[in-house]
Amino acid sequence: MNLTLFDLDGTLIPVDSDHAFGGFMVEVGWADGAAWGARNDEFFAHYNAGTLDLPAYVDFATSAWRGRPLAEALAMRQRFMVEVMKPALRPEAIELVERHRAAGDLIALVTATNEFVTAPIAEAFGIEHLIAVQLARDAEGRYTGGVDGVPSFREGKIERVQAWLKGLGAQWQDFERIHFYSDSTNDLPLLERVSHPVATNPSPALAQIASERGWPQLHLFA
Repeated sequence: MNLTLFDLDGTLIPVDSDHAFGGFMVEVGWADGAAWGARNDEFFAHYNAGTLDLPAYVDFATSAWRGRPLAEALAMRQRFMVEVMKPALRPEAIELVERHRAAGDLIALVTATNEFVTAPIAEAFGIEHLIAVQLARDAEGRYTGGVDGVPSFREGKIERVQAWLKGLGAQWQDFERIHFYSDSTNDLPLLERVSHPVATNPSPALAQIASERGWPQLHLFA
């Protein structure tokens, strides 16, 4: 069996789901428009620059919805899926996932976006295994704005994938080929760890690195 790992934002979808969910929170009136939107954009710029303070961002990003009743937040997430995410599910990306599924690969979505936002997106792609930023909860089960465990971000993606494989009774060397598709230099640690890195819709910085190292480049979206 081969292993295939996919980043999400900018890789399988042409948007950043975390940033888009923040914009949606502003649109529906759950977050203050100009000020909150500007802060959301600022965090997004730091992510693209590789300087994101992830715990600070998670605290900020979840603040728009975590104080509301869970059923209400889940209903709004479903509306986000219908109005924003479903149009972003491109056939080219779905076909790529299906190609690896048809080949019998073990597939996981490995993303630095939190599990609340990404769980229904993974489901929409038919990807069973989701490795995302886990959100901390208090004794009553309420989201606190903190991160639970190792965040699946930069080097943390390697640690989280290893832990996931261990839970399946597997390890890296069990697989003849390990593909990882990503658009971002934030994912260089995992791209360098796998046998078959694929720069997918790469940022200019990643495209340059891929060219220098002879990595294949895949452009799913025009």
